[in-house]
Amino acid sequence: MVQGGRLAPVLSIDRSLWPVDKVILAYFGFASILILGWWSGIRDAAMLLGFHIAGAALLLFEIRKPNLTTLVFRHWYPLIYVAFCYKEMALLIPAVRRTDADQWLAQVDRAIWGADPTVWLERVLTPLATEYLQIVYTLFVPVVLLIALLLWLQRRYAEFQYYAFLIAMGFLVSYIGYLIVPARGPRFLLKHLQHMPLQGLWLFNTLQQGLDQLESAHYDCFPSGHTELTILAWWSARRLSNRLFWLYFAYTLSIIFATVYLRYHYTIDVLAGAAVAAVLLVVTPLVYRYLAEKGLKGWEESRLLRQARRS
Repeated sequence: MVQGGRLAPVLSIDRSLWPVDKVILAYFGFASILILGWWSGIRDAAMLLGFHIAGAALLLFEIRKPNLTTLVFRHWYPLIYVAFCYKEMALLIPAVRRTDADQWLAQVDRAIWGADPTVWLERVLTPLATEYLQIVYTLFVPVVLLIALLLWLQRRYAEFQYYAFLIAMGFLVSYIGYLIVPARGPRFLLKHLQHMPLQGLWLFNTLQQGLDQLESAHYDCFPSGHTELTILAWWSARRLSNRLFWLYFAYTLSIIFATVYLRYHYTIDVLAGAAVAAVLLVVTPLVYRYLAEKGLKGWEESRLLRQARRS
């Protein structure tokens, strides 16, 4: 990957759509079609559609009229926009699907393991492990964003742009998965089969309740976004340092185990998340290159294409 790079010339020359812009706008179009198609069944449909229109308009304004906010906005906005897209899935999925796949996912797990993994794992429950794994699970977003922050602080803007594209792709693909296979997770479906409640030490209850307020209304199990995005962040960490790569490897193993141990996911969710991450690591450089070739010109095009080829 290309390292470094002066940002001011980029902003003064490049007023075209970056690859991540095209993906975000395409997803906004897709979500808007869903909103219009199921308008009467979606709570706050007008507000959601308004957010999409306003978000797209703001992006296009920043692209066409570079200003003092453009430097930060054009690089960081994808990570903010995908957070909004996650929140709206809690409103879209119940209206569009009107059913869930929890029973089917649980049956797949039983076919693989001959038991419900979350119930079987009661044999190894300990307060210390529960506390540690809940902290690991809660740190998911900061851990993914840390790679972006480090690239930004080191002024490795081309690499930052590619990482933002990769992470945006990861989140948006997982949202489509949630729509296709809506599920809330074993902690809801299999609650009546669990014999032992999860108990931590100090922070467990606070962290779990905080996540429940943010996520409990969502159908966000398949594929496991925690698994998928953490793998993408782990693989990207190798660009920064070997030490960080191995730290992220240890974190990735921990969060994969945490997803099932804490009863947030079925194991088939985890396998699907890992599979999606593997596909994205192979396909995303090709998609990035294709989208860059369609819109970038001059030396900026050359810089981003070299980055995609080396990813």
